[in-house]
Amino acid sequence: MPEGRWWRRPVTWAAVVVAVWLIAGAPLGRFQGELSDVQVNDQATFLPATAEATRVAELADRFGPQDVIPAVVVYERAGGLTEPDRAQLEAAARQIEGLAGVVAVPAPPVVSEDGAAAQLVVQVEETDATTQTVAALRQLVRAGAPPGLDVHVTGPAGFAADLSDAFGNIDGLLLVVTAAAVAVILTVVYRSPLLPVVVLIGAGLALGTASAVVYALASAELIVLNGQSQGIMLILVFGAATDYALLLVARFREELRRGPDRFAAMWVAWRRSVGPILASGLTVILGLLCLLLSDLNSNRSLGPVAAAGIAAALLVMLTYLPAMLSLLGRSGFWPFRPRPLPAGEGSADPPGGWWQRLAGLVGRRARTVWVVTLLALASLAAFAPQLSADGVPDSELFIGGAESTSGQQALARHFPAGATAPTQVVADADRVSEVVAVARDVDGVATAEPAGQAGDLALVQVVLTAPADSDAALETVRRLRSAVHRVPEADALVGGSTAVDLDTREAARRDLLVIVPAVLVVVLLVIALLLRALVAPVLILGSVVLSFAATLGLAAVAFHQLFGFPGVDPSLPLFGFVFLVALGVDYSIFLMTRVREEAGRRGTRAGVLTGLAVTGGVITSAGVVLATTFAALAVLPLLFLVQIAFIVAVGVLVDTMVVRSLLVPALCVEIGRRVWWPSRIH
Repeated sequence: MPEGRWWRRPVTWAAVVVAVWLIAGAPLGRFQGELSDVQVNDQATFLPATAEATRVAELADRFGPQDVIPAVVVYERAGGLTEPDRAQLEAAARQIEGLAGVVAVPAPPVVSEDGAAAQLVVQVEETDATTQTVAALRQLVRAGAPPGLDVHVTGPAGFAADLSDAFGNIDGLLLVVTAAAVAVILTVVYRSPLLPVVVLIGAGLALGTASAVVYALASAELIVLNGQSQGIMLILVFGAATDYALLLVARFREELRRGPDRFAAMWVAWRRSVGPILASGLTVILGLLCLLLSDLNSNRSLGPVAAAGIAAALLVMLTYLPAMLSLLGRSGFWPFRPRPLPAGEGSADPPGGWWQRLAGLVGRRARTVWVVTLLALASLAAFAPQLSADGVPDSELFIGGAESTSGQQALARHFPAGATAPTQVVADADRVSEVVAVARDVDGVATAEPAGQAGDLALVQVVLTAPADSDAALETVRRLRSAVHRVPEADALVGGSTAVDLDTREAARRDLLVIVPAVLVVVLLVIALLLRALVAPVLILGSVVLSFAATLGLAAVAFHQLFGFPGVDPSLPLFGFVFLVALGVDYSIFLMTRVREEAGRRGTRAGVLTGLAVTGGVITSAGVVLATTFAALAVLPLLFLVQIAFIVAVGVLVDTMVVRSLLVPALCVEIGRRVWWPSRIH
């Protein structure tokens, strides 16, 4: 590298890039803590965008204040409520009316028929302070409660408060656990105290940048951010940033062994890494943006939020990281600094060790390796249909339980099963009597009563005989819709929590049919352009899809037989597919770009084996890091996040250890140079 004037020297530009990121990028980290200010975790952020239940929720606002959400206070005593208990109920009802954030207590406490429980409905303002209002309500109703009287606050407001508390850990616990896990793995991989710090600083800069972008978009109401999307974005940023860093650092170390000039080494490493890194990032970004095709609001919001995180990781790791590594040179690898090899001992020869031996096995027994691997994955995939994604009861949403779920269970023990979450019917006011009569005749309906009128619309409250979150209630809502839709000129629509569950399941099935093909096409096009081939991309994509099916099979056995989970969220298969196909294909991209490079010099067979040997360690490390970061989601006490953490973590390990290490290279050896068709590589 020519020295020239000081402003032309590589060291100057590297220092400028690092300084710009540290000075301008570091302050962006504050936006990670401020994202909770623009989060929206109410039910609307998870509703199907165009479903019947969503339209009912919008119309129902006409029948009362739009910013009110009910909380239900539940009192329960095993031996029956005593006189002191009832006196406490009456006193608490009067005190609650003066609580900040409480709009009204519309009726006195209602005692159950068995006399062992009572419920009190409290109308709460639905604002940013709802969680604080519910916390104050819980404290008030417990104060002075006679010994032995169990008190819970549940209902929509209680669930919203517990959900907000669970997502509140994203700012602290999830970040600490993720960073600590990545730091440990990087220290083991690099055997250096400095490189993990450099990479983690880069991941932090990427997270701050992504948070600033998402904060701006959410503040401008261009996207909707919820706690679930924020948590997944954090995981993706750390996982992707670390993966890109591992690839670049490994190539930099390799080039440092070729010559003494650190800047020349970084230029070669960057030039040869930027293609696969960009292809990897673009694949994930485009795959995530396919979620914009979803009919579920929660899925649609996740797409741009997570894509912003991946874009930030790309930007930081292709600018800050190479500049910092250039400045550090060999010192960054202390105490195991890479030394230049003597002249004539070019480092193009693959290293020895475990990966070289595995490459030798693949070369000698290619057909046996891919047949056995294929059969093993197919055997696991056979269990995939057993993963029934029919939803999770509200009472089981929180791992380890929550006050809102225990309160819901108490209500179900003493009151009509559907009374805690009545179904709503909105219809033309002139036809409301006919709608009520038809609704009462539907099998599974306990009561149907008019509940208000607003202009030309009437609201009917329908109580089901089955619990609102049960399969029986879903079937009742189907029958109810069919019945009221037939009332002439009533324009009746059925909503409420059970209808939301039904529409969510149907939207999730529709999303699978629409988004899965879109993701497959996007990924195939990106890989085809990168490798300038058609056979290899089809092979890679097919192997990753098989890996996804095998992971679903493992999840089915684990969720139903090992963990005993009460159900699976309808969106889980779609989320798992998008993440595993978009992220899992990365490792095959990293492998095959190096294989293509080596095949141009050595031929396809030798190129495959060399590529497997030289990339095995770094790609495996990247897979372990990504799996670990997703596993960190399990620290949040939400069943859906625990399930997605399991599926993605296990799926990434299957992709890394089996698909990329055995199946893909063995098939490439078997197919030979035809794998590059229509390109010509010997």
